[in-house]
Amino acid sequence: MRPPKLSLAFSSLAVAIALAGSAPAFAQDAAAAAPAAPAAAPAPQGPPKLIVAISVDQYSADLFQQYRERYTKGLARLLQGAVFPSGFQSHAATETCPGHSTLLTGVHPNRTGIIANNWVVPGIGRADKQVYCSEDETNPKSTSEDSVISPAHLKAPTLGDLLKKKNPATLNVAVSAKDRAVVMMSGHTADAAYWFKGKGFTSFEDRKLSPAALAENQALAAGVGMGGAELPVPGWCGPVDRATDVGGFTIGTYRFPLKAGDFKGFSNSPRMDQATTDMAVRLLDEMPLGKDDVPDVLSVSYSATDKVGHAYGNEGVEMCIQMNVLDQTIGTLLDALDARGIDYAVVLSADHGGADAPERMKLQGVPEAARLDASLTDKGLSDSVSKATGVVPKDGPLLYGAGGSGDIWLNAGLTPRQHKKVVAELIAELKANPQISGVYTAQELKAVKVPSGHPQDWTELERVAASFDPERSGEVLMMTKRAVVPGTKAVPGYTATHGSPWDYDRRVPMLFWRKGLVRMEQAQPVETVDIAPTLAALVGLTEPAGTWDGRCLDIFAGESDSCAR
Repeated sequence: MRPPKLSLAFSSLAVAIALAGSAPAFAQDAAAAAPAAPAAAPAPQGPPKLIVAISVDQYSADLFQQYRERYTKGLARLLQGAVFPSGFQSHAATETCPGHSTLLTGVHPNRTGIIANNWVVPGIGRADKQVYCSEDETNPKSTSEDSVISPAHLKAPTLGDLLKKKNPATLNVAVSAKDRAVVMMSGHTADAAYWFKGKGFTSFEDRKLSPAALAENQALAAGVGMGGAELPVPGWCGPVDRATDVGGFTIGTYRFPLKAGDFKGFSNSPRMDQATTDMAVRLLDEMPLGKDDVPDVLSVSYSATDKVGHAYGNEGVEMCIQMNVLDQTIGTLLDALDARGIDYAVVLSADHGGADAPERMKLQGVPEAARLDASLTDKGLSDSVSKATGVVPKDGPLLYGAGGSGDIWLNAGLTPRQHKKVVAELIAELKANPQISGVYTAQELKAVKVPSGHPQDWTELERVAASFDPERSGEVLMMTKRAVVPGTKAVPGYTATHGSPWDYDRRVPMLFWRKGLVRMEQAQPVETVDIAPTLAALVGLTEPAGTWDGRCLDIFAGESDSCAR
């Protein structure tokens, strides 16, 4: 038997760097003139055979705007389609799971039921009371730290689900480094679903790995086993290639060397996106996708931007390197689709944006930037509210949550009188805290109707309501002020984050591309919930009124099934 080819992640990276010592294609200085726009191609007739839905985790509209002139490969091509630089994840809980849940369902998290990456069920029989967004907690093997992955919590169908309901021959396929991205984009009817865990790609508990996944994992073992040199730095990264101290360690200058056998370092680096593309390309051939008259869906979520953003923030050389690699690897995916002669349409967006490390934000003229005060953590609030009220639960802490997405749950063992007393004190303390922008109760949020106007104009209350589910959300929700970053201190690997109701976390790009699509750019705000109805119209899928929170964007003018019809 022949040994498998090295994955694209290593044929273009580890082999080129570690063995040949020469830089791969993306090491070349992209500051040279951007490629000329390709000649207009004739538009295909009828619906595309494949929808390619790309999510770039933590890809804020600000990051897109900062680097768009540097893109020369995949992202440069998508910029020749329909460009919406001000897309919105309209809700307040700007985390990975809620954001991904909006992309192909067309509804906000208050309808997907995915209110956060994790939520608390005070009465659950676990010490930490925490439930993961894409787990089946009814499975006795599942824990919040090592979950049995399932789409059970997702309350809305995805585009792939609806297409398969219309015609079971539709193939619904998803791949990412993160299981929650795979689950939230593919939904309940994935024909193939792969995410990275440990030393390779894996899938649902009851599924065997396909030959494509086994081959990719074998290639990864060989590639990671060799390790790799530092990643090349494009010349245009010079202005952000500078060190910043964030409390005992430095960010801003790291170049991602890879120790032999370091799978954790691999999965937290730009190399992970390259492996994600490689796995997606293998699935193109294995399924195969886009080869008949029934439209298929391929969801690809790239996670490295999020990993890099958390570890190093978004204003250092690390993110500059990542933006270069991301552009190249999306180009690899599109080239693979072209080489197979597939008629496809692409949408690219993101689950949320992100904040930079507050220490660097201060240096760049944001004096209010700060880390969350310890008094606003679940422990800090539990201690202070217990002291003020005299309520001390017999089992477990008084409060769960806080920080992060802002949900706060109360101990399940409180009496009605204790409960009322604790809620009143909690609200009073939160409103008095200078880092808090708003405090809302579950009862208040139940009465709020999520608006349909421009998401940039929504009030904070409306943003919170868009990610509120009365079955899962906290009893009290707190929102921090702009530039207050969750996490009381920077720690290696977790320097910056997201999760706020502010535009740097809510605004994301939305790019659509299909061969022959006339280039256009619209600066007015749109929403990620507009993606599903737009793609549904393109492939001729009609659903009852009320299926979507979003609206069809008439960008595929002239298509027989466009929303203009």
